[in-house]
Amino acid sequence: MSDGKDKNNKPEPVIVRLDEGARNEARSILFHSYLREPTFQYLFDHRRPGYEQRVRATIRELIDLYFDLDQEAVGVMVDDTLVAVAFIGEPELRLNLAEQISWRIRMVLTAGFACTRRYLDYHEKIKAMLPQPLAHQLPLMGVNPQYQNRGYGRLLLSAVERLCADNPRGSGLVLDTGNSRYLPFYESEGFHSLGKIRLGDFEDHVLFREVSPEEKQAVPG
Repeated sequence: MSDGKDKNNKPEPVIVRLDEGARNEARSILFHSYLREPTFQYLFDHRRPGYEQRVRATIRELIDLYFDLDQEAVGVMVDDTLVAVAFIGEPELRLNLAEQISWRIRMVLTAGFACTRRYLDYHEKIKAMLPQPLAHQLPLMGVNPQYQNRGYGRLLLSAVERLCADNPRGSGLVLDTGNSRYLPFYESEGFHSLGKIRLGDFEDHVLFREVSPEEKQAVPG
């Protein structure tokens, strides 16, 4: 029987599906993952007081929205600790945040009208780049900073890619990043550029990884 340790007595990471009981842990991981990311710093105006509160509120409202819409969420557990999370939008969702009235109201009340408007505009620009046929989207993914550079991000992304391959309605996976240092990692995973979105003095990269027929055939079932 396995005790969850490898031969070097290190805990083995385990991929888990997340339910609503993981909300608080997921919020904490994603808050610390996105707080210093250029995209969030631009969208939620890090130069103005209250930036951390706006990021925290946005993460909370997005997580709640994706759980309310019954979207897939997965994570990496290490020794009973959740160290990484990802929220996945189904291909059919093509979420129009402008139509999520209760979400918009909560965002305006917590993040402010200007930042909410800026985020909605950014979201619409990403939607305009989405490929045909439909693809999954990865709006939120992060690794606890204390567990970074240990391969958990790659492990989590591979799990997301397998879930995408398991869905016959999806053509692949779309994600974005405003941090150019992540590009080599995503390129090594087979992602290529769909385009860029200008955000102030930098560009946010929208990337796509196609699920090949071979990957779909390799999925059990």
